[in-house]
Amino acid sequence: MTETTATARTLTTVGVVGLGTMGAGIAEVLARHGYAVVGVEKDEEALARGRQYLEHSTARAVKREKLTEAEQAELLGRISLTTELSDLAGAGFVVEAVVESMELKKQIFRELDAIVAPDAILATNTSSLSVTDLSTATARPGRVVGVHFFNPAPVQDLVEIVRTVVTEDTVLGEVKALVEALGKNPVVCGDKAGFIANTLLFGYLNHAVAMYEGRYATREDIDAAMRYGCGYPMGPLALLDLIGLDTAYEILETMYRQGRDRLHAPSPILKQMVTAGLLGRKTGRGFYTYEAPDSPVVVADALTPSADDEPALRHEITTVGVVGTGTMATGIIEVFAKSGYDVTYVGRSQEKVDGVVAAITKSFDKQIQRGRSTEEKKVEVLSRLTGSASLDDLAAVDLVVEAIAEDLAIKTTLFENLDDICKPGAILATTTSSLPIIAMAKVTSRPQDVIGMHFFNPATIMKLVEVVSTVATDDAVTETTRALCAKVGKVAVTCGDRAGFIVNALLFPYLNDAVKMLEAHYATADDIDTAMKQGCALPMGPFELLDVVGNDVSLAIQRELYLEFREPGFAPAPLLEHLVTAGYLGRKTKRGFRDYSVR
Repeated sequence: MTETTATARTLTTVGVVGLGTMGAGIAEVLARHGYAVVGVEKDEEALARGRQYLEHSTARAVKREKLTEAEQAELLGRISLTTELSDLAGAGFVVEAVVESMELKKQIFRELDAIVAPDAILATNTSSLSVTDLSTATARPGRVVGVHFFNPAPVQDLVEIVRTVVTEDTVLGEVKALVEALGKNPVVCGDKAGFIANTLLFGYLNHAVAMYEGRYATREDIDAAMRYGCGYPMGPLALLDLIGLDTAYEILETMYRQGRDRLHAPSPILKQMVTAGLLGRKTGRGFYTYEAPDSPVVVADALTPSADDEPALRHEITTVGVVGTGTMATGIIEVFAKSGYDVTYVGRSQEKVDGVVAAITKSFDKQIQRGRSTEEKKVEVLSRLTGSASLDDLAAVDLVVEAIAEDLAIKTTLFENLDDICKPGAILATTTSSLPIIAMAKVTSRPQDVIGMHFFNPATIMKLVEVVSTVATDDAVTETTRALCAKVGKVAVTCGDRAGFIVNALLFPYLNDAVKMLEAHYATADDIDTAMKQGCALPMGPFELLDVVGNDVSLAIQRELYLEFREPGFAPAPLLEHLVTAGYLGRKTKRGFRDYSVR
């Protein structure tokens, strides 16, 4: 063991109560770092299962060359298994990892209180129950703490340490030192249902369920949107199937009962699915259908799109127009030209128009230097570009994509002009991320031909395009746009015209919740970011992402969501408003939630 702290030096024997998947994983972690572990289960049958978990997990580590066979034997030799809580008398630290039942956990704590030494620390691995409530079952509430490992414990680095209002500072310090000695990254937070990761994660998951329940988008499109638009490892509905819908329901119900936040009130369909036994992977059916119970393999069911549903080009698209010369517009121009389309693009001046060619040339030169393209390809793509400072040059194109400033007045004026200029049947698309598309459609004489094509930045790299239909958009236009996305190598998801579409409607309330959490001094920005990156495998923490997006942009989107849905929980956090007022917009101003001027 590494002797970095008093806890790591003096603590030798530890206890784990409950040897299911989670408890066995915690026991393995402790034993791997040199501690003598006493594992307790309720009966011999449960004990045998726990032993099997430990043997299988360590055998996998040997197979992956993470452990030698000798190290495996040594590790397992440090773990003694028993059905008697009294065998924990010599343990200086005991963590319980039994099922999420307050009464059962309290009973265990009462019994432990009479068994272990007065200076022993009692910990709970609960993911949602009140640690304070649990601590009242003992005569030593100041020595009770939450130590929430993530599954699988041997692999996941994050541990949430949950302090109550009476947890002793020395206990907090000792537990933090122990967790660090285990090679884990501890984050400290207060005793609130869901702690950091689950509070932020399950609000987002519940919102995704509501989106699906309201038939705003298909399960496949909701999941694809978050995977390809945000880089999440799993879509929200697939993740719920993995977690278990019954577990998710209980966590949300616990969070709602404690905080009375409507955003945590479980969506009705969750309860219906749990009642019907559709619990996700473990039962073979949840939001998706699986090959067998506990299988990760998704199989087709009645909701799965068939090959016959693949979109086709119902309108002929041979030439494309793009209005705008900024970063997003330039990326879109490059995407279409690389896919073989002749592109006419329009800027406000010849200087802006020339800047697009320079930017695309630079992009190609970088790719050529890295062996990802050739001079011939660059010449070919540049030959497909026609720049202009006049909108009239868009008269013959089959599709126009506008990518100008997010200002509804400017966009509607542009659509009035495009309506006059473009030929009948041409599709008029907007890349807006939050403005109502129907407002642009209604100023034209062809609202049936107006659609949203929300590319993600950088357009040349990001795979996702949200194809957004209004109440007036013709089905053939929607189908053509989806088919066109596939032709240019993008993943299209389809949704209706309402604020945020899929991605921003799910992402920004989650970011807003993180700001509220920071504002309430519940946890630090660093701990919140660590919790979401390591506990939920997200590519960036919420505050890292906010500072990249820009707090002004985030505030504008959050305001749009609040105005659209009138959901109190969507109201922008005052701290976000204050940062924007102060000019702390993120990386672009070198100060946001963090100070970048000294880095």
